[in-house]
Amino acid sequence: MLGVRCVKLLLRVAARFARVRSVAVASLLPVLACVPEERPGAAASSASAAIEWAPMRSYRSVPRTVTSAPIAASAAPAGSGSADEIAQQPVTDDFERDDLGVNYLPTSSAWRLERGRLCAKGARNRPVWLRRRLPTNVRIEFEAVSYSEDGDIKVELFGDGSSFATTNSYTDASGYLLIFGGWKNTLHVLARRDEHGTDRVALALDGLTPRSRFVVPEQRYAFTIERKDGKTLNFWADAQKILYLQDKQPLFGPGHDHFAFNAWLAPVCFDNLKVVPLGG
Repeated sequence: MLGVRCVKLLLRVAARFARVRSVAVASLLPVLACVPEERPGAAASSASAAIEWAPMRSYRSVPRTVTSAPIAASAAPAGSGSADEIAQQPVTDDFERDDLGVNYLPTSSAWRLERGRLCAKGARNRPVWLRRRLPTNVRIEFEAVSYSEDGDIKVELFGDGSSFATTNSYTDASGYLLIFGGWKNTLHVLARRDEHGTDRVALALDGLTPRSRFVVPEQRYAFTIERKDGKTLNFWADAQKILYLQDKQPLFGPGHDHFAFNAWLAPVCFDNLKVVPLGG
C-alpha cells in the first residue's frame, strides 16, 4: 500500500500541475506512483559494519596493490619523504601519538595504538605493514612485549607490504617470518615464506641457555634483525644471538621490500622501531 504521506504529496503535485495545465487532478493520478522504501516483508537495511580486511575462507595470502598518499611532515613519525620510498636514511617510530597514520597499512582492525605502543590481540597473522620500503641490506631494531604465557612475538620482513594469512596456517607469506616463543612458547623460528616449512631454522626452548629461554610474560625484549651481505639474516634478542638463516635465493627488491609487525592470538605490543639502511 502507498503510505498516506506519499498519497498526500501526489495530490498536491497533481493539483498544482492541473492548475497550470487545466488538467483534472483525477486524470493525473494514474500516471503518478510512489516507490516504497522497502519491499513488503523485507527487513529494513542497516549501516554496514566495519569491514575486516582478511576473509577466512580462501587459502592463499592476498597481495593487494596499495596507493599511498604523500606524507605530511606532521604525520611522518616513521621518516620523512614519500611513504613508499626506499629508506635511504634511518627510519624511527616511537608510536607516541593517537593515530597510526599513513606510514602503515594494517590488514586487521585488531591493531591499535595504546600508551605509546603498537598493540594487537588475536590478529591471526594479519600484520601491519610499514609502507617505507626496505633496502636489500638493513638493520631493523624494535622492542616487544607478550602478555601471554604463550609468548608468540612475531614480525615479517622482506614481504610485499600488503599480504596477510587467510587460514590458520601461514604457509604462503610473501617474505621471511620471525617468531620468538612460537607454538605456545616452545620454539624460536626464522622461516622463508612458510612458518611450517621444512627449510625453516628452529630452536627448541628448554630454558637452559640464554638462546633457548622461554618468553616471559610482560617482559620487554629488544630485538635486532640484520642483513649485510644480501643473503644472510641474523637475529638477536637482548644482544644474544638467537638464529641466522642463509638464503641461496634471497628475497629482496619489488614484492620483497617491506617490514611488518604481526601476531597470532597472544596479546602483544611493539615499540621503538628503527630501520637503518646498511648499503651494498
